[in-house]
Amino acid sequence: MAEHTKEIKNRKAKFEYHFLTGFEAGMMLKGTEVKSLRNGEANLNDAYCMFVNNELYIKSMYIAEYAYGNINNHETRRDRKLLLRKTELKKIEKKISEKGFTLVPFKIFFSERGHAKVEIFLAQGKKAYDKRNTIKDRESKRDLDRIKKSNL
Repeated sequence: MAEHTKEIKNRKAKFEYHFLTGFEAGMMLKGTEVKSLRNGEANLNDAYCMFVNNELYIKSMYIAEYAYGNINNHETRRDRKLLLRKTELKKIEKKISEKGFTLVPFKIFFSERGHAKVEIFLAQGKKAYDKRNTIKDRESKRDLDRIKKSNL
């Protein structure tokens, strides 16, 4: 596989949500979308997942147009179908129907076989005080690391 392939993450998601269960889903993509993904030209910041007719779609995910694409180039923010097993889809749909749960796309990567995959998590939104705790924990860990470094 090409060396320039990199994974694309939604860094803000860990700050905004408590991740509960993770799923690895395939995506139905066009050829130019795959080429743009391999170049790392995508963004998950505004992306979200939604069920339409018992099928799961990722919406508002940005994949840049392929530079060498012709008339067959793709739309940058089109809806893309996610591929999961029926049992997983039913489990996710049941959980999402409960109050407070959502499905968050976290990471796009390529599998060993070269297929584009998206890692999605069943998540609960964090409250404001949870976010403050996250920041406090991160800062205290950073301070401890600094102290350990200075003592070495």
